[in-house]
Amino acid sequence: MKHTCIVLSVADINTARKFYEDLFGLELYQDYGINISFTCGLSLQQDFNWLVNLPKESIMKKSNNIEICFEEQDFDAFLNKLKKYPNIEYLGNVIEHEWGQRVIRFYDLDGYIIEVGEDMKMVINRFLASGMTIEEVSVKMDASIEDLTKLLNN
Repeated sequence: MKHTCIVLSVADINTARKFYEDLFGLELYQDYGINISFTCGLSLQQDFNWLVNLPKESIMKKSNNIEICFEEQDFDAFLNKLKKYPNIEYLGNVIEHEWGQRVIRFYDLDGYIIEVGEDMKMVINRFLASGMTIEEVSVKMDASIEDLTKLLNN
């Protein structure tokens, strides 16, 4: 068995598509009108209740029980790009987790939580550039040297 995609219920397929393409740079893979798929495995479905055969009122907005995660190599540039969306509802400010990764969380147009964090490879390189050893980075990030090395070599 293989995982094929995540499908999100959206109110307006065209508006949602533009949001994900413009803000995150997602590339369209398939377009079936009220259902589209991006190359990353994310799909958007308008009229989701029809697809899953549920009453329209049972499709909830802002259920706060799913988070869509992205990593960005140029986190600061992304934050500037995000400012071009004045109606974005944030779930707080940028935070830095104890392992050193900075993240921002906000709702997309249909109420799904989006997390955009610094690319983990960039975080490791930032620590190494500051003079930390790989062993110190391992302790700071609570990750094995083997896992850190895998990230650096990808």
